[in-house]
Amino acid sequence: MSSYHESFRIRSDRRPTFHDISDQVRGIAERSGTRDGIVLVYSQHTTCSVLIQEQSDDVDYWGEQFIHQDLVGVLEKIIPTCRTQGQYLHPGPLHIEIAMRERKEEAFWSLNTDAHLRSVLLGRSVTVPLVGGRLLLGEFGRIYFADFDQTRARERQVQVQVLG
Repeated sequence: MSSYHESFRIRSDRRPTFHDISDQVRGIAERSGTRDGIVLVYSQHTTCSVLIQEQSDDVDYWGEQFIHQDLVGVLEKIIPTCRTQGQYLHPGPLHIEIAMRERKEEAFWSLNTDAHLRSVLLGRSVTVPLVGGRLLLGEFGRIYFADFDQTRARERQVQVQVLG
């Protein structure tokens, strides 16, 4: 069995963002030279998810697809956006103190518990079959990297592992 790995970076915004990474993943699968196997797409960030969803043709004012905004709307009902300290147990005062001291973070950056919970609920990876050099995503399937952290814009890294 062979293994091939690549990663690439994307830039998220200060709101839930969804990046269609299907073409980047296809390119990595092609560069791997693997014809048959699996492709694992993974987020090492604990406030992000990787998911497979249909591509929606309609977009909102920000350019986000309606299907993603529908997902954010549903998640908002079950995991409300963290807007104030104490809304959730996490982060507690000790976590915020350590984040400020050891990682030089702003205190409000820790108010992203909703993003952590959404990521856990949706998962941080997908595995896609690779058959005859093609990703089996179905007729409408696309791979999206979702960043649910609304405290700041930042650069994220997507990990892709091809096994075959």
